[in-house]
Amino acid sequence: MLTLEHLAELLEKHRPAANSRVQEFSIGGRPFNFNTRPAIMGVINLSADSWYRESVCLSAESAIQRGRVLASQGAELVDVGAESTLAHAARADEMLQNSLLLPVVKELRAAGVLVSVETYQASVARACLEAGANVLNLTGTLHAEESYRLAAAHDAAVIICYVQGPHARAVGDFDFSADPTTMMHDYFARQIDLATKLGVKKIFIDPGLGFYYRNLQDSTVRVRHQMNIFLNTFRLRTLGFPVCHALPHAFEFFGDEVRCAEPFFAVLAALGRTDLFRTHEVPRIKAVVDTLQSF
Repeated sequence: MLTLEHLAELLEKHRPAANSRVQEFSIGGRPFNFNTRPAIMGVINLSADSWYRESVCLSAESAIQRGRVLASQGAELVDVGAESTLAHAARADEMLQNSLLLPVVKELRAAGVLVSVETYQASVARACLEAGANVLNLTGTLHAEESYRLAAAHDAAVIICYVQGPHARAVGDFDFSADPTTMMHDYFARQIDLATKLGVKKIFIDPGLGFYYRNLQDSTVRVRHQMNIFLNTFRLRTLGFPVCHALPHAFEFFGDEVRCAEPFFAVLAALGRTDLFRTHEVPRIKAVVDTLQSF
């Protein structure tokens, strides 16, 4: 059971990190003031294998419509992906990803919606950035240098995801041999150094809590890990860049009320000082953020 005593102990152990501030920047001409208010990113899945049915769009038209709705509901950014990260999901090659992503990116940008593209393929990143994408959600280190150069050339932001493997579709067991937050901190420090040397100025770091590690399929183990990382987020902010979290689902616990899972985890993520919430449930998360901001 999570208790106030646990939160107090965590704060006392890492108190200097609690006051860390992160860089603030503009994306597509829109300023983001992360130190005073977190932002929300809505999700569009173009893969039929994505299990969160409410976010799946199987045509460009439905994806464009969903993107407009997400923006009207309060999403400052909309993240679009063409390949699910689930272990059983079909692989989408670069040609297929581009054919699905590019019409959506172009139309949403024409509508004034800020667009993030989720991929680990540099050629997909290139095509989407040329089509106007504002953010590269990089789900692996495969071709990382090329992707960072592309982002820098387009003045795009990069979400650097923590992945134990070359990319999100090539992971095995999660390594728990050390404090996961410390491992993530070291990983992000190396990637931030590389990205900034290659010219990237706008960076988010994402602990990658939704990726399909084999030994995190036990629901209790997975949720305990996720809760721990959420509450320790403020320790990652010492790197000086905002933290993005993809909110998980815990359907084993929530059952028919699975759409309430992301708002629950959003509270923990907010307590840990998350700067960008990636969510399938924009109105619910906006309500959580607004409520917590009013305190």
